[in-house]
Amino acid sequence: MEKKAHLSGGIDVPGLMGPEAQARMAARCPYMQNRELSWLTFNERVLDQGADETVPLLERLQFVSIFWSNLQEFFMVRVGSLTDLSLLKKEIIDTKSNMTPSEQLDAIYARCHELYPQQERIYNEVQSQLAEAGVRHLSYAQLDDDQRAYVTDWLKTNVSPFLSPQIINARHPFPHLENGALYIVVRLVESTTKKKSDMTKEERRALKEQRKKVKNQGAEGVTLGIIPLPAKSPRLIKVPGEGVNYVLLEDAIEANVADVFSMYTVKHTNVICVTRNADLDATEGADEREEDYREHMKKILKRRGRLAPVRLESKRKLSSTVGEFLMSRLGLKPHQCFVTSVPLNMGFVFGLPGMVDDVTRSQLTSVPFTPCWPGQFKRSRRIIEQVQERDVLLSYPYESMDPFVQLLREAAADPDVVSIKITLYRLASQSHLAEALISAAEVGKEVTALFELRARFDESNNIEWSQRFEEAGCNVIYGFHDYKVHSKICCITRQTADGLQHITQLGTGNYNEKTAKLYTDFSYITVDPRIGRDAVEFFRNMGLENASRNYETLWVAPLQIKQNIIDGIDEQIELARAGQKCGLFFKTNSITDKQVIEKIAEASQAGVPVTLLVRGISCLVPQVPNLTDNVRVVSIVGRLLEHSRIYGFGPRESMRIYLSSADLMTRNMDKRVEIAWPVEDEECRRRVFAFIDACMHDNMKLRELRADGTYTPLRAFLGEGDTPYNAHEALIQAAAAESKAAHEEELSGKTAFEKLSMQAQESRRAQVRARQASNLEEIYREALNHEVVSENDASLEPYVKAAVQAVSAIEGVDAATMVPAVAAAIAAAMPAAQAANDAGQKSPKDEEFDGEASE
Repeated sequence: MEKKAHLSGGIDVPGLMGPEAQARMAARCPYMQNRELSWLTFNERVLDQGADETVPLLERLQFVSIFWSNLQEFFMVRVGSLTDLSLLKKEIIDTKSNMTPSEQLDAIYARCHELYPQQERIYNEVQSQLAEAGVRHLSYAQLDDDQRAYVTDWLKTNVSPFLSPQIINARHPFPHLENGALYIVVRLVESTTKKKSDMTKEERRALKEQRKKVKNQGAEGVTLGIIPLPAKSPRLIKVPGEGVNYVLLEDAIEANVADVFSMYTVKHTNVICVTRNADLDATEGADEREEDYREHMKKILKRRGRLAPVRLESKRKLSSTVGEFLMSRLGLKPHQCFVTSVPLNMGFVFGLPGMVDDVTRSQLTSVPFTPCWPGQFKRSRRIIEQVQERDVLLSYPYESMDPFVQLLREAAADPDVVSIKITLYRLASQSHLAEALISAAEVGKEVTALFELRARFDESNNIEWSQRFEEAGCNVIYGFHDYKVHSKICCITRQTADGLQHITQLGTGNYNEKTAKLYTDFSYITVDPRIGRDAVEFFRNMGLENASRNYETLWVAPLQIKQNIIDGIDEQIELARAGQKCGLFFKTNSITDKQVIEKIAEASQAGVPVTLLVRGISCLVPQVPNLTDNVRVVSIVGRLLEHSRIYGFGPRESMRIYLSSADLMTRNMDKRVEIAWPVEDEECRRRVFAFIDACMHDNMKLRELRADGTYTPLRAFLGEGDTPYNAHEALIQAAAAESKAAHEEELSGKTAFEKLSMQAQESRRAQVRARQASNLEEIYREALNHEVVSENDASLEPYVKAAVQAVSAIEGVDAATMVPAVAAAIAAAMPAAQAANDAGQKSPKDEEFDGEASE
């Protein structure tokens, strides 16, 4: 019987118990665990949200889909990379788990074979409960005669023209199966007819007569057919019936496959999906060919789809004949094949909320929310004026990105602005921020955009945007040869009476309006001259492709962040040894860097209390006796995606706080250009601590990593009689309350007409927010839409309606007499406001027309 090795996290891995492997495992550091296995545990926590009965049903289904998409990318990138490493003659040993690439792959596949049944069980439970609520995913066998007739007609009209079936024989070679695409594979019965050379003359004559009577005649020697799922056809087929009933496209095609291969006898069918390695070296060969880097990246992306397969999934168990054939053609082994009744592409679930009525949707999804206008900014004043007065820290997605986009629009129109420089890692496909930058270039501002074309799976989008930026006259650069530029920084330079002024924005997350509605991130805006000088130096170094440590205030990787973190931990170790107050706090997406982990363990052993809030991978194992006793690792996986990074050095009352774009990962601190910056303004510090406190008091989603590599179950911190506290929901409510209070305070100092104007504007914003209310479907699938006010009469209607609501809310004002005057004022002001809007400037009475960036 094959022996098994037990790894941290409760994973039994076959084939790791040879003498050499045993020695390596014995020498493994007891407070470290393998990165890949820790990530799979994170994805299991995502899947747990699908089983959480406190989450609405359609969102539980969406979490199952997110688990699927996460795992898809994991196989494409991490498994793909390890597969490449396993082929090298020299074995690369993982420094934290002492495992070779092959051993890690064995462990990954074994762990995934544990996770697939969990996914299947949770998916079936959710679908069963959705069926009771009137949303039914039907198999073809569950359809009645009328529904089958409907689906058959629908296929003939909408799908058949796009089908491209293929047989596989000597004249039809095995096709390339695209990464992530679905295929119907069909086992066809081999012909029992004799070869013509073995037939008598009478038999050949009889065969010829038989073929004349047959409408379609197949080729000889065919045993397999394959049908790609047409990309142009919708995945969901809504069928008649009570409630919402649907079948999946692949199920419908599979059930009617005999019509496609009518000239053959179908023995059995299946649905399959191949995952391919997508881990490409984007710099390989670029310098030797001396080609434009953007053109080089286009070629790299074409290669990605043809890399080696790393996984084969099927709807049902493949027959021995088909399974062996596919594995031989794809170069896969049985342990790389997975069977699941869960649809092999779960992307369709994000369309389900749009198929149900409003009442059902409200029962099956969370109360929608949109990021609110930050209470720190007055709505009636220019953003450029307000950031002159104080530092501002915005918290996404609780607060909107709109003020920053508005700042860029104002900068484009400000005659004092000389230049705008920004790093761009991931942009939305429809980006108001990008359009604002392009507009600035088109009116003559110097705009420099550093595009990171190697942002994985966003390369094509970044290539398209970089071309648009160049066409608009922007100065476009592509960063470093050896380092990805992952930092988020924007520097607006103005010429003032006192000299040059730099408005600097720094972020922990991307300049992406869509993800800013889902990811928790910080955006810091300041006119601090120290940070401004560092920002100018940063962009100068980027233009020269120079990695530098010549910064006054900012920490910039790859030369500063890790060293400064280690120095900061050393300071706390010295305080602990001197018997003084000390402490460390880190919030990060992942912690994998061995040097940082070892230094944290050293701090723990010196008596420094350490708290790590880690969403994903934690290669550090806490609570290991005498090693990491003083380390606590907790995680939140919930409605929003935790994405901000916080470094804290010292006890709370004197803690030095840094925000950063860099995780505590070797790739971020050694192989990327990242930025960390201090938060010294007292109000901004208060906001950071309020965010930390909310996270650490969560008793609904917070889970703690234990010494055995497992996590506490959901709601382990919710004691009997305790009030449930969900940090994400609490922060949503707190931001909305602050925004409302600030708006009411701003209104209180206005005249009746000014109140009317601001309330009309706010009513329009509310209408837009209602349309854009953020559920997961909209976050992942939709971009924001511009709404430009025109001069035609129809465009006045929403303003007049808003005026009615606003006037009604103002004491002492007669709405009946006021509304006609308001309508006339709006009509009169429209041309001037539109002209000002076209010029990028504010009109004197622009409150009625100056919308948020999301409009």
